[in-house]
Amino acid sequence: MGDREFMSVALRHARLGAGKVNPNPLVGAVIVRDGRIIAKGHHDHFGGWHAERAALEAAAAAGVDVRGATVYVTLEPCCHTGKQPPCSQALIDAGIARVVVGSPDPNPLVAGKGIRQLADAGIAVTEGVLRSECDALNEIFLHAIVTRTPFVMLKYAMTLDGHIATASGLSQWITGEAARRRVHEDRSRFASILVGVNTVLADDPQLTSRIEHGHDPLRVICDTHLRTPLDAQVVTTATRTPTIIATASADDARVQQYRDRGCEVLRVAADDDGHVSIAAVAAALYARGIDSIMIEGGSGIAWSALNAGIVTKVSAYIAPKLFGGTGAPAPIGGLGVASPDDCFRIAHPAVSAIGDDILIEGGVDYVHRHR
Repeated sequence: MGDREFMSVALRHARLGAGKVNPNPLVGAVIVRDGRIIAKGHHDHFGGWHAERAALEAAAAAGVDVRGATVYVTLEPCCHTGKQPPCSQALIDAGIARVVVGSPDPNPLVAGKGIRQLADAGIAVTEGVLRSECDALNEIFLHAIVTRTPFVMLKYAMTLDGHIATASGLSQWITGEAARRRVHEDRSRFASILVGVNTVLADDPQLTSRIEHGHDPLRVICDTHLRTPLDAQVVTTATRTPTIIATASADDARVQQYRDRGCEVLRVAADDDGHVSIAAVAAALYARGIDSIMIEGGSGIAWSALNAGIVTKVSAYIAPKLFGGTGAPAPIGGLGVASPDDCFRIAHPAVSAIGDDILIEGGVDYVHRHR
């Protein structure tokens, strides 16, 4: 095995922390001597050991000497004291001879300083091994730490003729089992999931991650006038799975009914259309440490998020089905753009097959809009 293969092992271990480390990055580390892995570790939960220290602890527990070994780590080792002491110093103190790094850490507290500290201590450093894969693993962290805004993914499933439901409003199920599992995996790695009240009224969703060992995201309902039924699943289960009702309503009595059932009510300003400002909701969530939002609402909330300029990435599932019907809804509603030149462009779209369905993903290019 070479550098790329060992880094692949570190990547697999990093993914074990999905949904549990936010707003920290997913990081994995393996320690190698004479071409053989002698210890592995990953950042398992927020506040827990970082990957490098977890690997060093695993080696110590096994009675393995790591002096002179090589460490493969998916993200540049930190060099500052946060909830844990600096990993760069731990590697130096352990007598590690070489460190192979996947992604650089853009956190201003690190940003190359960890690598320089290792090099200054005489440790050989190799950078950029499987960088694209390591960057993709931490798309949420890298976006949030640089922009100081949450990573927002707009997800929807539609038929080949562009509908998210039939004309009568039925939508279960458009995609197959494999695609639905992928959605639940995404729910597990995002810190929050957001829908509009119309989705709650139409589908009464749970908005949880129904996979083994899955992590349930914080549920956020944009509900301008507090129309969410008190017997909706997001309300009746709020004591088990945290739920926020974001509203512009001044109805204190209605607010108290939600609070009595375990929901948090977040009052935010209305936008120009008189609806809850989704940009204000995103800002409020980021202010409390929520680094990512998965939007699974209907066409109205999708348009609001796009038009507000907060969508980082679109994840569109396309099923090989045709619904037809002039009244069948499309994934993006609202007023729409006035001209094809005003469109929201998807940058670097990636296409993959998931079961019988197609997934198209890409970032939203706001920079070149209107040019």
